[in-house]
Amino acid sequence: MSDDITGTTAAEIADSVRGLRDRGALPPGTVLPPVRELAATLGVNRNTAVAAYRQLAQAGLVVSRGRAGTVVAGHESVAQEGYAADTVLRDVATGNPDPRLIPDPTRALATVAGRPVLYGEPVIDEALDAWARNWIAADLEADFRITVTSGAVDAVERLLAQALMRDDAVALEDPCFLASIHTVRLGGYRAIPVAVDDEGMTVAGLRAALDAGVRAVICTPRAQNPTGASLTARRAAELRAVLADHPYVLIIEDDHFSLLSQRPYESLIGPGHRRFALVRSVSKFLGPDMCLAIAATDPETANRLAMRLSPGTTWVSHLLQRLALAQLTDPQVAADVADAAAHYAARNEAFSARLREHGIDAPASDGLSLWIPLPLAARVVTERLMRRGWLARTGDEFALGDRTEPSRHLRLTVHDLSDDDAETLVADLVAALR
Repeated sequence: MSDDITGTTAAEIADSVRGLRDRGALPPGTVLPPVRELAATLGVNRNTAVAAYRQLAQAGLVVSRGRAGTVVAGHESVAQEGYAADTVLRDVATGNPDPRLIPDPTRALATVAGRPVLYGEPVIDEALDAWARNWIAADLEADFRITVTSGAVDAVERLLAQALMRDDAVALEDPCFLASIHTVRLGGYRAIPVAVDDEGMTVAGLRAALDAGVRAVICTPRAQNPTGASLTARRAAELRAVLADHPYVLIIEDDHFSLLSQRPYESLIGPGHRRFALVRSVSKFLGPDMCLAIAATDPETANRLAMRLSPGTTWVSHLLQRLALAQLTDPQVAADVADAAAHYAARNEAFSARLREHGIDAPASDGLSLWIPLPLAARVVTERLMRRGWLARTGDEFALGDRTEPSRHLRLTVHDLSDDDAETLVADLVAALR
């Protein structure tokens, strides 16, 4: 097979494999030659072959399976947030907010009509810009500008694109939010894992990532998905101290749970840091379909983002911006959001308490889901839960890179379960662990 692959540079080798795959000469599941064998056959340095396989993996064309080798990827679907399709099981893997707790926009819709916005006009609604500045200024000491994007994932993708080139390294939390994994991989960047513990991103992990040459760091300051961890003040100060020697590394903070969080906001962004973005979407409290996020960035990054949000094609609808502002400034909506925050916290804590009664250590965390430690492989537990009618999500889906051991964590979304259903799920989980 290695005789069919050609090229003398990483890009040429990767293009050759891509072409063979597209023509069907390398069908899904085909094991590619080991790096040393390929390098010897082509007469190139081993690092060139490594770089070629890395490019293919980042494009989603091959999958590394450690000692089992590198195989051609198929067209199987990748893990995504939300409801699973075509299942009769009770889905506790969604990561969704409770639709009953999303404020009804009907009253606000009546207020957003007005003068049409035409090509060439400012892309950010003036009133929303003013409101967002006040919201962010309470937490961010540095000089910043506001940009509005079509959700947090859109913001992260644009932020990386304006700062990085293909194959640049990005530090990601491990385990990691699924959308961040996909965004980095599909953008052609290299993901460098940084471990997360109960206080958030670890200092040793961040230091190692910076030593590896990362040009961007994506961090969740609170309610980290999937673990629910939030940065403590002590940990944030330690991380800022590490980053102080790297002022031009782009820091992206995805504060997705903002108005719903039970924890204070702690930041990696120091007063002297030169490249940063604090991203806050409205999807968790105004609904995923709002597709709107506010990004507070340093002025240079804001200028670069503006080039990617031209007034002719890619601005966020002013009707949507006005609708978001009408809700964000409505006292009743604010009260509803506060009630939702209390509800999520109370329901998650009640479920965790039930687990602790059965000897399952379920630490209190922030967010829409719970991160449950297990005494055995999570895949075994999910299979047993399926036989009892439940669809759960293992920690394997959130892991970066190759793991020698399977995950021993479940991520469960349980805030919308009734007390009876919660009791049933706990009993079934306890039985699945036997």
